[in-house]
Amino acid sequence: MNKRLCCLSALLASFVVAGAWSRQDSTDVFFRHLKLNEVTVTGLTGESRLREIPAPVSVVTERELQATSSTNIIDALAKEPGVSQITTGGGVSKPVIRGLGYNRVAVVNDGIRQEGQQWGDEHGVELDGESIGSVEILKGPYSLMYGSDAMAGVLIFHPKSTVPVGTARAGISTEYQTNNGLFNYSIYSGGNKQGLVWDARWSQKLAHAYKNRFDGYVPGSQFQEQAARLLLGINRAWGHSHLVLSYYHLLPGIIEGERDALTGQLEAATEDLKTYGHPLPFQHVYHYKAVWDNSVALGNGRLKTLLGYQQNQRKEYEESTDEYGLYFQLHTLNYDVRYELPLYSGWKLAVGANGMYQRSLNKGEEYLIPAYQLFDVGSFVTATCDLGRLHLTGGLRLDRRQLHSERLFNEEESYWHFVDFSRHFTGLSASVGAVCNLTDDVNLRVNLSRGFRAPNMSELGSFGEHEGTGRFEVGNNSLKPEHSWQADLGMDFNSRYVSAQVALFANRIDHYIFLQKQNVVPAPGTEPRYRYQAGDARLMGFEASVDVHPVHSLHIGNSFSLVDAVQLHQQKDSKYLPMTPAPCWQAEVKYELTHDGRPFNNTYVAVGTTCFLRQSHFLRANDTETATPSYTLVNLSAGTDLKDRRGRTVASFHLMADNLLDRGYQNHLSRLKYMDLNRLTLRRGIYNMGRNIVVKLQFPFSFSL
Repeated sequence: MNKRLCCLSALLASFVVAGAWSRQDSTDVFFRHLKLNEVTVTGLTGESRLREIPAPVSVVTERELQATSSTNIIDALAKEPGVSQITTGGGVSKPVIRGLGYNRVAVVNDGIRQEGQQWGDEHGVELDGESIGSVEILKGPYSLMYGSDAMAGVLIFHPKSTVPVGTARAGISTEYQTNNGLFNYSIYSGGNKQGLVWDARWSQKLAHAYKNRFDGYVPGSQFQEQAARLLLGINRAWGHSHLVLSYYHLLPGIIEGERDALTGQLEAATEDLKTYGHPLPFQHVYHYKAVWDNSVALGNGRLKTLLGYQQNQRKEYEESTDEYGLYFQLHTLNYDVRYELPLYSGWKLAVGANGMYQRSLNKGEEYLIPAYQLFDVGSFVTATCDLGRLHLTGGLRLDRRQLHSERLFNEEESYWHFVDFSRHFTGLSASVGAVCNLTDDVNLRVNLSRGFRAPNMSELGSFGEHEGTGRFEVGNNSLKPEHSWQADLGMDFNSRYVSAQVALFANRIDHYIFLQKQNVVPAPGTEPRYRYQAGDARLMGFEASVDVHPVHSLHIGNSFSLVDAVQLHQQKDSKYLPMTPAPCWQAEVKYELTHDGRPFNNTYVAVGTTCFLRQSHFLRANDTETATPSYTLVNLSAGTDLKDRRGRTVASFHLMADNLLDRGYQNHLSRLKYMDLNRLTLRRGIYNMGRNIVVKLQFPFSFSL
């Protein structure tokens, strides 16, 4: 409690300092680039300025991604206020926004929803972080634009932009991390000749087992990643037409966490824990995608069409490197058609429809969820109105989802493993909000939205042992869809010396679906049983951040995020929702040595801390979860660009030290927290990564065609 009060006091002190600096009079505009007023983001009726969006949105730029150490793209975003991650070692991360994850967070890449096996705990996001140019983080229900599964928010991954006409680019980037020996490189090339555009990229990443001070090296935490992307298209005054082809392959180990009863050490399948190979058990995850993206001027408006095909394959190898046990194959056809009407008397309208068709198959000898077919269709209308300093937005959407499960007969044991059933779900989504630009530097935002999410097949029909999670999971095909009402209130302030934001939210969810451990003693050699169930939930919290820059070279930043997630009308043991992130305070002091210098440019050094407070709000029932102590991590970073005589950047360098003091800790959302007990130290589970030194290098080249 004392540490929580200290963190809150430090944050409040930062706001007091911010207020003092903001009262100083100056006409210096050096820091105007810090203002988000002119940033363009994805809006309800097309591109909009951030100052006109009532719902909370944050943007992570390419440069910020380059200056962030991470083992995957979700790991990089988890440093943003309000964003967390459910982790399984360093290779697998699932996004969580304001305490909600899994199928409640929609991931959009190349304009369409990324569809893999996002219902699974150890199933990450199949994206190459090297191909990402920027990320928009939309917090709160966005079912209005994306349908079911966008109840918590949306992560929109924008690729690196195409180059101007008559130019070409190429380059290579590389990275090394000391803790897990991670080696990463990416090679790219692109160009634009008279509006004919192309862009190609190949990336590869290798990592052996990571280590920490309590467990040593963690067997099964190694992973490999390969990715390729090709864009071909045409840009003209009337619009554009782009074809994007991508390939992604992840080979993660499976961390079993078994320990030697005498020594307490983690048992390894191989003596060499620094190998980049893949000892049993492990997975193969493949994701293939093709997207045809078109935008055409039609009348005074614009017609946008997207058509995509995705195939996701997940194979799990337990006993043999040649024979898989589980094998899910998922085919998805995405479609999106919308028309943005021309601006009329300050009003801007858009109408459209989008959805998907899915076919999931079981091709393995083991089973967890039934094969199924799914069809989604949703139609929507959105509107924005610009009334000078007042900006209004709103919209309605109607969704219809049809889901059919296929029965399966287990011939070896002569019983029906899955029965067939069909479910139909209808959801109405809505949003209404306003932004008032009180002054050029102060914006007040308010938004009310209704979200919708249909249960996924894992929640409805799963029945089987999930090797990657150490659980026997049981679905419930009578579950109802989730419906939510969320209210958001926020304010942001930007001046020469201060940038500050605060966002408060309250979210009520009917029929919230979650997985809870059952009060059943498992038979010897079997996993504990978990069952999906539902109840009404209430989530409340806020994010607050302030960046004080008393001189143009010094930045003092603080942020704090808090989520309180409870299940209504329950006893004490079942009061709190599972997988709720702990309150988090982040602070950084950054000093910029050079601006627009040669040969060194954008040179900086920074020291930061990340403090996770004790999480004592957890699902106690049947020992589903346990409390997590507080911990603080210290991080250092530095970087610079190298320019040639013409002022072109020819190299970029970043050096980072994460967990500098080598703190032993467990994040509350780490799945490894519940692995076997070390009977010698009485520490349960596996700890997160220890000290890690990261080096990044980029070498860009550009030339005329």
